[in-house]
Amino acid sequence: MSRPSDHYDSRPPVSEAGDGVTQPKLGFIGWLRWFWRQLTSMRTALFLLLLLAIAAVPGSLVPQRSSDPNGVTQYFADNPDLAPVLDNFQAFDVYSSAWFSAIYLLLFVSLIGCVIPRTAHHLKALRAAPPKTPARLARLAGFTTRQAPAGTDAATAVDSARRLLKSTGYRVALFNSRSRAGRSEFSVSAERGYLRETGNLVFHSALVGVLVTVGFGSGFGFSGQRVLVEGQTFVNTLGAYDSFNPGRFFDDGTLDPYKLSLDTFEADYEMENLDAYGQPIDFTADVTITHRGQESEAGTVKVNEPLYTGGTDVYLLGNGYAPTITVKDPDGNVVFTDSIPFLPQDANLTSMGVVKVPDGLDEQLGMLGFFYPTQDVAASGAYFSSFPDLVYPMLTLNVYAGDLGLDSGVPASVYTLDVDELTPLTGRDIGIDSIELMPGETQDLPNGLGSVTFENANPDAADGDFTGSVPRFASFDIHHDPTQGWVLLFAILVLLGLLTSLFVPRRRVWVKALEGDDGSIRLEYAGLARGEDPTLEAAVSALADRHAALLEADAPPADAPADSLPGGSQQTDSQQTDTRQT
Repeated sequence: MSRPSDHYDSRPPVSEAGDGVTQPKLGFIGWLRWFWRQLTSMRTALFLLLLLAIAAVPGSLVPQRSSDPNGVTQYFADNPDLAPVLDNFQAFDVYSSAWFSAIYLLLFVSLIGCVIPRTAHHLKALRAAPPKTPARLARLAGFTTRQAPAGTDAATAVDSARRLLKSTGYRVALFNSRSRAGRSEFSVSAERGYLRETGNLVFHSALVGVLVTVGFGSGFGFSGQRVLVEGQTFVNTLGAYDSFNPGRFFDDGTLDPYKLSLDTFEADYEMENLDAYGQPIDFTADVTITHRGQESEAGTVKVNEPLYTGGTDVYLLGNGYAPTITVKDPDGNVVFTDSIPFLPQDANLTSMGVVKVPDGLDEQLGMLGFFYPTQDVAASGAYFSSFPDLVYPMLTLNVYAGDLGLDSGVPASVYTLDVDELTPLTGRDIGIDSIELMPGETQDLPNGLGSVTFENANPDAADGDFTGSVPRFASFDIHHDPTQGWVLLFAILVLLGLLTSLFVPRRRVWVKALEGDDGSIRLEYAGLARGEDPTLEAAVSALADRHAALLEADAPPADAPADSLPGGSQQTDSQQTDTRQT
């Protein structure tokens, strides 16, 4: 069976019919205008905000050069194949990367493009009068009616509603019109909830404030790292930092010169719960701070409990052991002695460190060492630490001789030793055992170069008690951020603006008084929500009930004399009729 000719499949294509709509070409200016409208829409701003949060995730998954340069170096050593790939995507510099900055700037422009036009529109709306009363209130939400008490005229009833609405925070306007039947209609239009849009604008303006503060204000701050061994002192000057990352607008003349000394470092480990035996419970760095012209004062730095001093926040980043190693020449002269921070390699603080002896011996020596707080032996014969505290400390050293490259002028890390150009003097490869030392022990170096001693920092301890025998080090991050107060202020404004925009309803309410053929006054109530407002109908009903009760209280008694009615003196029936018609 064939389909009828008017079936939609039987109609010719639009191009054949010749009645298609030809869209005008946008052109370059048109495309720019379209792009700007898309960029400054609220939907785009929310999307960019979500995208910025996602883009910040890699910064918490891999170490960042700005805050943990040693961690980046270690990541490259542990992941030689993956690290260069991540570095090509700027994963170790997330917050200064091109892609993160692009999202950041687009969000900044989008929010400003949203806020400025909406602010202008909001200010204009605040000065405008409430809209006129619709002709048919029955079509609106919460429509309800009441009958005015006898003796109440329409103008009085509407004025009473105006005063009631105004007392509850509405902006009101009175209107007087004529119905199709020629009767006067008095009505009041009320509107409230502009605070909702104000809160919305405060929320987005505060977000812009946070972006400006973090993006540009942080350029006046800095972040620096310093490793301190127990007993060492740090002076807050530019040259005293192990690594330093200034902001774009930082001036080193703004540094407050104070001294910070690490007195003791204590670590508490779980000793009772076998399922978590050896897990760290708490780390505490007891320090002494001295400001110029002031007396020294004690302080404490803990994990997530920074110390604020000299305009900087001092954070505790990491910790470990710093064995004190002394090297003497064949004649017994000390050519090297220092407490060397050994970097932890696992949870039980199996640590690795480097000792470089450039002068005083016949050859330059480099020693690659491993420290085991509680030395134990695996089934394969390899050493490891079975507990992070000093129970049976052991230091092993592999000795290398040759040019350490310190005289070439090229900076080299104190935590690495390039052995490619060095001659091994101990190790499995040449069949000579590594040097093994416990606190207080001394052994000869190979080839008669001298001796090496693992100093005992607590020689007065009883035999077998190694408590305090090896100094500990703490790694501090010293951070100065002049924008903290502003960020806190804008964060509070963000929260207040969000709560206001969520919980303040935006609504319009109308009350209309209609005069019937018999002279009675019929009151109509209705509302209109601007957005989600589940309480609108209940609010309109409550308004009607309160207004009716107010009119009942103000209504004159039924047997009251004429001179007590609103209007003053006694009037004849004909005079009253003329007044109503007028």
